[in-house]
Amino acid sequence: MSAGLRALLVAVVVVLAAAPFGLPPFAMTLLTEALILGLFAMSLDLMFGYTRLVSFGHAAAYGLGAYACGFMLLHTDMPLLFVVFGAALLTGIVAIGVGWICTLATGVSFSMLTLAFAQLLYAISFKWTSVTGGSDGLAGIPRTAGPFGFDALTSKTGFYYLVLACLVGAFLVCFALVRSPFGAVLRGIRENEAKTIALGYNTRLYKIAVVAVAYALGGLAGALYAPFAGFANTELLFWLLSGQVLIMVIVGGSGTLVGPILGAAFFMLMEHQLSSWTEAWALYFGLIFIAFVLFAPQGIWGVATAWLQRSRNPTRAS
Repeated sequence: MSAGLRALLVAVVVVLAAAPFGLPPFAMTLLTEALILGLFAMSLDLMFGYTRLVSFGHAAAYGLGAYACGFMLLHTDMPLLFVVFGAALLTGIVAIGVGWICTLATGVSFSMLTLAFAQLLYAISFKWTSVTGGSDGLAGIPRTAGPFGFDALTSKTGFYYLVLACLVGAFLVCFALVRSPFGAVLRGIRENEAKTIALGYNTRLYKIAVVAVAYALGGLAGALYAPFAGFANTELLFWLLSGQVLIMVIVGGSGTLVGPILGAAFFMLMEHQLSSWTEAWALYFGLIFIAFVLFAPQGIWGVATAWLQRSRNPTRAS
């Protein structure tokens, strides 16, 4: 990433930090949700964009994080900050077992196993009524402040800053991770797993590790969503959400970290705008998605960076 792009990202973070001072409450609600979805999409990018592990069940991470956070906030006096990160940690630990089983297969079989686990959790959420609330879900999830001066997090503005901090922190962790030797192995698995194995790397362990990290970050996004929305229901585990987040990654630009965040914001913006015009908004968004796949497979971030490079070097572009 060039110095110019880094400066641009810093400027965007500064603008986001100043947003509560200029945007109305409804716009802040939409922005908070967009940041949560951006974190969710970025977590999948570690698997899909950098390791080429196509997951059809990433909603399992989001839903598990939301349910774990909601249950703890409803039944314990733990402060919000501890519960959010505790739910993310729990999701990451569960993902180690999920990754161990799913990585026994490759390709489409891996994808179907991830979908199977997500649907398994979806079924459990219906049956385990005493914990999940069944089809009604968990309602009235509070933002428990607790001790240690976390009262500011219970307000809408304070919670927005918590979400922004989690997104920026997760991005920095992922940025360092993909540029480390660990990230180099992940890219090796993406490009040529057989060659990576021949070089002496246990690629299965690396894939289990990236699944655990991706699920933990996805669980963090779900844990933020539960107190944000005030509820957690079975839709957060449904396969449709897994498909939507995969679309966010592709539209934004896979393998870039920034792209999926933009893709999530674009998806949410289009959903709200198109649904206000017609009930068949999904049909029109499907056409938009097809257009991206055919004419801009590099996604929004890829198109934007290519345009910036051409504008800086017009002679080379011509």
